[in-house]
Amino acid sequence: MKLRQRLTHLPRNTRDTLFHLLVIGWTIAPHLLHLPAWCGVMATALLGWRVRLALTASALPSRWVVSGLLVLAAALTLWGERTLLGKEAGITMLVVLMSLKTLELRARRDALVVLFLGFFLVLTHFLYSQSLGTGLWLLVAVWGLLTALVLAHMPVGRPPLWRAGLIAARTAALGLPVMVVLFVLFPRIGPLWGLPQDAAARTGLSGSLRMGGVASLAEDDSIAFRVRFPGAVPAPAQMYWRGPVLSNFDGREWTRLAPTFPVALRPRLELQLQGEPLPYEMALEASRLPLLPLLEMTPDEGDDTPHIPGWLLTLRPDGQWQVDRPVSERVRIQASAWLDHRHGPRSAVPGLRDLVRLPPGYNPRLLEWAAALRAQPAHADADAPALAQLLLRHIRSGSYTYTLQPGEYGRDAIDEFWFDRKLGFCEHYATAFVVAMRAFDVPARVVTGYQGADPEPQDGWWIVRQRHAHAWAEVWHEGSGWVRIDPTAAVAPERVQRSFSLRPPAGLMAGAFDTIDPALAMRLRNAWESANNRWNQWVLNYSRGQQFDLLHELGFEAPTWQDLATLLVGLLCSAALAGAGWAWWDRRRQDPWQRLQRRVQQRLAALGVAVLPHHPPRARAEQVRAALGARGEAVAGLLEALDRERYAEGRVSLRSWSRRFSAAARDAA
Repeated sequence: MKLRQRLTHLPRNTRDTLFHLLVIGWTIAPHLLHLPAWCGVMATALLGWRVRLALTASALPSRWVVSGLLVLAAALTLWGERTLLGKEAGITMLVVLMSLKTLELRARRDALVVLFLGFFLVLTHFLYSQSLGTGLWLLVAVWGLLTALVLAHMPVGRPPLWRAGLIAARTAALGLPVMVVLFVLFPRIGPLWGLPQDAAARTGLSGSLRMGGVASLAEDDSIAFRVRFPGAVPAPAQMYWRGPVLSNFDGREWTRLAPTFPVALRPRLELQLQGEPLPYEMALEASRLPLLPLLEMTPDEGDDTPHIPGWLLTLRPDGQWQVDRPVSERVRIQASAWLDHRHGPRSAVPGLRDLVRLPPGYNPRLLEWAAALRAQPAHADADAPALAQLLLRHIRSGSYTYTLQPGEYGRDAIDEFWFDRKLGFCEHYATAFVVAMRAFDVPARVVTGYQGADPEPQDGWWIVRQRHAHAWAEVWHEGSGWVRIDPTAAVAPERVQRSFSLRPPAGLMAGAFDTIDPALAMRLRNAWESANNRWNQWVLNYSRGQQFDLLHELGFEAPTWQDLATLLVGLLCSAALAGAGWAWWDRRRQDPWQRLQRRVQQRLAALGVAVLPHHPPRARAEQVRAALGARGEAVAGLLEALDRERYAEGRVSLRSWSRRFSAAARDAA
């Protein structure tokens, strides 16, 4: 309460300055997550210094001091960014200039410069993020800047902050229809339309795999992509989203195969589709790889071939969909998958020998175990399916544990996992299975991607998160081609059949929410992600095609750019004419104060008190007392109260006063 009283009794100039600094700090804050640490420290120190100067009514620093700080900031920017041009350097200097300019708030002109610089700074935030959270944060920033601008144009008296904020909100609301029209109808012309997409992508699948690589993604609950099925929804055990196919193993890391055979001798895709297609739509979030984790198996045939305008999509011989650039922006894909399919050569080709290679000197115990097992008469003639089942039975009966935290493994990680510790995540089981199959001289490879989805859809979209990242094996069978085998299902069937992935320990805040009400925490998260999805679909993904679809619904048979421009110009001209008409009507309206004065004059004339239009309320009160005496004391008191309220702080409620005056005049009559 004491702090509130102190703020209430601050001089107007101090109060407005503190409010301006608060708005500037709010506008700058998100940039501090992307800019150098020295910039954040400098901006915070400058704003704090300006707050102290405002509270103590001290003199502002000289221009030499401000100029010296500017030179220092430019030198630090040049040292860190190696340039004063470009996005990072430009935004860094803009934040510093914004903070330095607050040390020159000597006149209203300086305040206006700072405020308009703030509006420009708001736009630069979208160079980093266009999320719903960023939009809401900047909406508050714009409202604060508008409020400060209103205060700057109210130089007389001490208008309360809430009144300036209300005027700013009303002004923004009046401009909202124009903003919506411009958003809906302004032509989307690539590549000029849109914002740069060079921001760092979030974590996700990698083009290689080490022990623990997929387990680390299980701690990431962010969304990898959303999927919508217009028809039947496949079971979780059928949702395998194919990512990087890794066939080369150097003893520590799995990478993409570098073939040693000529192209004619390498395995081909040889895709055979059976059954009915399963159409689906995917909204893929930004990643760091030039690939699309599409549902197995999505072919490149027919009308449902995946397509992204302006992108080159290629289906590789290993079944992985590759694009010509890293997916650094949110994209939408419509495609169809055949869950019942075969792929790969049906008979042996020389290139399959690349897929039985193992690095010498690694995991000797597993190689000896496989050789001894294969030497047994019962398994000497076993084919690939029989050997795969043998390994799966070994996993089921071998006391293996599916865990997110198996600990660090040494040089011969497969040996240590297979025989000693028996603790692992999906990549441990998949890689050990593939190494064992290769030790049996059977072609095999590791496939990484995602498996399953959240148990319930949101707004019709199934959510696949980074924690659904998964690794499985593919084994080549004579006569069948490549066959998917998921060793994780042998030790943790709920992970594959019901998408019940392991979860890392919750943080302090998340743990508190879950302890109080886990269902509430889940509902809040789902509500926020649902709102984010609608923002992505309706705002960020609003495209040229949707503009033409809107024109078609409005009656344009074959919409063109000319139709779009004509409609936009027509609506803007109509809005301009409507605004001009309202301004003309508002100018001709009688001032409410003058209208009240005229009614008061008529009431007093009815009581026999003759007053002139130019008489103020106090003079009219004296005439009422002279003419009516004690009978007119209530009327005279109201007139004197009106005179005091007219020049007092706060807003005069003319309507309420008029009702009370009419009642007093009736009593006096």
